[in-house]
Amino acid sequence: MNHDVGAYLAGKPAAAVELFKRSSTMVLEAGECEERVHPSDLAWADKRVFAAAFIQSGRLGIAIDMLRQVEHPTLLEGFATTKKVYTHRFKIESPEDLDGRIRDWLVEAQDTVGPGTR
Repeated sequence: MNHDVGAYLAGKPAAAVELFKRSSTMVLEAGECEERVHPSDLAWADKRVFAAAFIQSGRLGIAIDMLRQVEHPTLLEGFATTKKVYTHRFKIESPEDLDGRIRDWLVEAQDTVGPGTR
């Protein structure tokens, strides 16, 4: 699980890497959390993972876990992962897609899901 972010991003398209870095900055600006680098993604957690980002097929995907469902033009799907938590998967294709709503939801996810829901 302790892979290197640089190794994960190596060889990925530059535009997707830039969006990945922007999303990472948004999460880290929201507050203190742990970065968990996996071979397929980077997840952010407190006691529980609340968000993740991954590059697939040259595009950036972001998953945000919240205690409610939301709508957004870049939302691919939203589904219940537990009785309380909904995972939202977004397709991010431009810097404009990482808007204030995404930033606010990352903060909300960190505040509500990150500490755990039990």
